[in-house]
Amino acid sequence: MTADALPDAIRRRNRFTLIAIVLLFLGTMLVAGVMRFADIHPAATRQKGELLNPYTDLRDVHLRTLDGTPYEWAPIHRTWRIVAAAPNVCDDACARRAHDIGVVWEILNKDASRVDVLWWCPTAAGCSWPRGLAAPSTLHVVAADPARQRLPRVDVPGGVPVYLVDPNGFVVLRYAPGADLGDLRADLVRLLKLQ
Repeated sequence: MTADALPDAIRRRNRFTLIAIVLLFLGTMLVAGVMRFADIHPAATRQKGELLNPYTDLRDVHLRTLDGTPYEWAPIHRTWRIVAAAPNVCDDACARRAHDIGVVWEILNKDASRVDVLWWCPTAAGCSWPRGLAAPSTLHVVAADPARQRLPRVDVPGGVPVYLVDPNGFVVLRYAPGADLGDLRADLVRLLKLQ
C-alpha cells in the first residue's frame, strides 16, 4: 500500500460512516412520520373505550342532584367524571354495572377523590343508586335533565352505557352496556397520570 492509498481508504470509510449515521437518523424520522400520519400507535397509548368524535359538549348543562343541589363542572378542580346513564328501574344487570363502577372508583385509590361518579336518571321518579351497594363517596345521583339525550347512544337496550367526561365537561369516551369496565379503569389511570 502506498502512502496516498491509505488516506483514501480512511476517507471512504469515514464517508460511509457519516452516510450510515445520516440514513439511520432520517430513516427513523421517516418511519415515525409515516406512523404518525397513518394513525398507527403502540397499544399502550391507545384508549380502550370508544373515542367519541366529535366530543359531546356538556359545559352549558346545569345539572342538579335529586335533592336539588346544583352540580358544577368547575374545570379548575381537574375532576374527571364517570357518567352512568341509569335506568328508572335498576335490574340485576344495572346493579352489576353499578357494582363495577364502584370497584373501578375504589381501585383508583388515592386518585379516587379526583373522579366524580354521576348516576344520571332518565326521569324524576324511582331512580337511585342500587340498594345494598356501597356508594362511592364522590357519587352524585343526578336528576332528570333533557341534556341526557345528548349522550351518544344513551338509550340502548341491554344495560347501562358508561361515559368518561373530562374536567371541562366534554364527553370523550363511551363504554357500551356489555363492555368490561376494566378498560375504563385503564383509561382513567392513564388520563389521571397526564394531569
